[in-house]
Amino acid sequence: MKTLVISPNWIGDAVMAQPLIALIKRFDPNGTIDAAAPGPVAPIMRAMPEINEVLFANNVHHRLQLAQRWRLSRELRARGYDRCYILPNSLKSLLAPWLAGIPQRIGHRGEARTLFLTHVHEDDRAKTQPMVEFYAALAFEPRYPLPGRVPDPVLMRRPEAEHRVREKYGIRTDEPLVILCPGSEYGPAKRWPARHFASLAGMVATEWPGATVLLLGSPKERSLGTEIAALSGQAVRNLSGETSLDEALALISQAQGVVSNDSGLMHVAAAYGRPLVAVFGSSDPRHTPPRSPRARIEWLHLECSPCFERNCPLGHTNCLNDIEPSRVLDSLRRAMRFETAPRPPQ
Repeated sequence: MKTLVISPNWIGDAVMAQPLIALIKRFDPNGTIDAAAPGPVAPIMRAMPEINEVLFANNVHHRLQLAQRWRLSRELRARGYDRCYILPNSLKSLLAPWLAGIPQRIGHRGEARTLFLTHVHEDDRAKTQPMVEFYAALAFEPRYPLPGRVPDPVLMRRPEAEHRVREKYGIRTDEPLVILCPGSEYGPAKRWPARHFASLAGMVATEWPGATVLLLGSPKERSLGTEIAALSGQAVRNLSGETSLDEALALISQAQGVVSNDSGLMHVAAAYGRPLVAVFGSSDPRHTPPRSPRARIEWLHLECSPCFERNCPLGHTNCLNDIEPSRVLDSLRRAMRFETAPRPPQ
């Protein structure tokens, strides 16, 4: 069977959809699975071992783009897919597979799109329901209970890419690589303060004197990384906005320690099985946890948290300000206790 997956539009959501794709492959081992994904998410889909090919879907969030979707539908029709899983909940995300006449169109009810789906799953997601299970439910018939625990997301390491980024950025192989991911597209209520990241960087330099400490993030987070590097007083390398997503994946996949806000890169680190400390503020680790036995979560769970707001409605952001750097360092130390030097993939 030829299967198409319409990818989520966000890095973290794409990672959390990997167990669904693994289940599709398990139930149809001789079939092929392609993905249609926007450029910023395509590297995530290419890192999934079950994906055969990634089609570029040039879609912009919150824009209808009928011409682009019509062109995509013609390509999908020519490829002759038997079924399509539409993971975004928007109506426009299923226009191309519907126009392409793909016989089976599977997805959650979402926004007014029942008539366009052939297999409709109720969109009864609560904010505390794990997103991995939300996506994985699509591998089964509607209203069919999940049979046991859903596996954790897994991304595929690429030794050649890891070697290239080590050469390009001068990453040493005889000392730990620690990566800090201080950004979050959602808003300030998900970002641990810059001064805390800076203090943590100083503590990391003391704990592991030879460690390479990198800051990763998007171009929008370049100034945030510059602030953290300056405040730390350490030789922290700010690569925010300098790497492609493919390069960021190759760096994270070989890190000995990662500290991240609740963000897409947090889910990437978990999917690579890297020692990870995830810092949560306004969001809920019961809903979007880093699914890895090597991940540790720092969350105060105050009375006002989770509020899921972009900015603290009370004006204090205590859910993040009160998480001390020493506490995060202790979690990082525990997460890294079995790894102290880079290990190339086997």
